[in-house]
Amino acid sequence: MSPITWFAIYLTIWWTVLFAVLPLGSRSFHEAGITPPPGADPGAPVNPNLKRKFITTTWVSAVVFVVFFAIVHFHLVTLPDLPAAM
Repeated sequence: MSPITWFAIYLTIWWTVLFAVLPLGSRSFHEAGITPPPGADPGAPVNPNLKRKFITTTWVSAVVFVVFFAIVHFHLVTLPDLPAAM
């Protein structure tokens, strides 16, 4: 596979992991017992910690990508090994 394909696979993994990491450790205004500012949703996070979540997403995605790369590169699982859907 070309480097562009590998990069596209990494980005797909990164976005998937981001949506799994985003809700972790978030407290809403309602949960924290704080009155939200005018126009804010009470379910919005008080402090979303986006920088920390992006860093966490990057290293988790890198680990998942390395495992995926090893499986593909060393032919640990091939297409005929996968069960056929009926």
